[in-house]
Amino acid sequence: MDRKTAESLFNRIPGIRCLVVGDLMLDEYLWGKTDRISPEAPVQVVDVIRDELRPGGAGNVAQNLLELGATVSLCSAIGDDSDGHELLSLFKKKNISTDAVFKDSLRRTSRKTRVVASNQQIVRIDRESREPLSPGIENNLCLWLADNVGKFDIVLLSDYLKGILTDRVISTTASVAAESGIPVIADPKGRDFTRYRGVTLLTPNLKEAEQASGLTIENEESLAHAAMAIMTSAGLPYLLLTRGEAGMSLFSADGRMLHIPAIAREVFDVSGAGDTVLAFMAAGMASGLDIAEAARISNIAAGIAVGKLGTSVVYPDEMIDSISRSHSDSDSKIKNHDTLSRLLEREKTLGKSIVFTNGCFDLLHAGHVKYLQKARKLGDILVLGLNSDDSVRRLKGEKRPLIREEERAHILAALDCVDFVVLFDEDTPIELIRQFKPDILAKGGDYAPESVVGGDIVESYGGRIEIVSFVDGKSTTNIIEQVLERYS
Repeated sequence: MDRKTAESLFNRIPGIRCLVVGDLMLDEYLWGKTDRISPEAPVQVVDVIRDELRPGGAGNVAQNLLELGATVSLCSAIGDDSDGHELLSLFKKKNISTDAVFKDSLRRTSRKTRVVASNQQIVRIDRESREPLSPGIENNLCLWLADNVGKFDIVLLSDYLKGILTDRVISTTASVAAESGIPVIADPKGRDFTRYRGVTLLTPNLKEAEQASGLTIENEESLAHAAMAIMTSAGLPYLLLTRGEAGMSLFSADGRMLHIPAIAREVFDVSGAGDTVLAFMAAGMASGLDIAEAARISNIAAGIAVGKLGTSVVYPDEMIDSISRSHSDSDSKIKNHDTLSRLLEREKTLGKSIVFTNGCFDLLHAGHVKYLQKARKLGDILVLGLNSDDSVRRLKGEKRPLIREEERAHILAALDCVDFVVLFDEDTPIELIRQFKPDILAKGGDYAPESVVGGDIVESYGGRIEIVSFVDGKSTTNIIEQVLERYS
């Protein structure tokens, strides 16, 4: 997958509606340091520096989808207790719908507490419910699912064996979704995968696949036998096996298989990686990717997730950066508006100063390069707003540009002095300036500062305008005239 495909995907995701059905839990992290042994027992003493609460289980799946831009609803049950109320509060803050999260006064909200010191998980403490839903709550869930599944673009089942995904809940979800032509993806648990009959895709790991198939997986041949056994018994159209350092393998009922190698990364924590795969498969499929492309992008996301401590969210800009690094050309510097805006916000928090300039840059010449080098010296990061082909035509006439926008962007991105290139279709870059809020607005030529487009915006928040001189006699028009004179 290349950067443009990924950016196109992330631009489509905000239009999708996702329903996540499954086990909710509250993840608590106690972050600290340890440098002594307790006098009471031979155990480490952890000095807690900070604590953090995160949605876990199906909540982590929902949060991953939300950060991708999807509209997300949850269907589950929690206890009518302080942990349950805390979970609902976290979801409300994130604008995740909990209309179908039912409270059960006889149930305990699951909570996992992880103690982390020096980037190492010391211990995990579980306080949870594992009993199946009460008949009344199960009935409420199934009635809601029967009435509402058809309103979504895709349904995800996040099973942690905490009792929410009963056989009836799964079958109700699958049957209603099938009637509406809605795909259902499940991250399964347990030994009996026939419970998931009717879903579109299962995403087990190797250990889960061995338990469900009753086969030992030692090589690709035994892997294929196990996959086919699972698909046959559960009547599955597709199966995605996550294989850790070996990557992923996608199987379809017609016998096709696709092996996707893992992206080499340092692994800090595999918790939540399955949630990430589930979320990205759903987002990809619901946004129009074929299932193989969705698996590829999920593989990239999983590689990022295991490089983080704890159940974590993978963000679009992290994905695009990862994909761009796999392409060692100027591709990595060319960004869309929203991705670049997020990157620049992060750089600003690190104290970096942002310089912005713009232009058509048709037939790049030494004058352009000298100008951009001078602009880059004004700050830490140079962002170049590049007029699109349509914009150039309106400004320069129907015969321009001579070089298409994609080629111009790659040529400019290849310059060391340019950090990022972003295309814009308007006649002026004023909307980019409003969005990026650069510290310095650079303009070439003999402009008066008060006549620079967007200068008043930059100055309103304390930024400044810099006029950078051009090299005399260097212009695209001069080059065109020389070519016409010599070759006419």
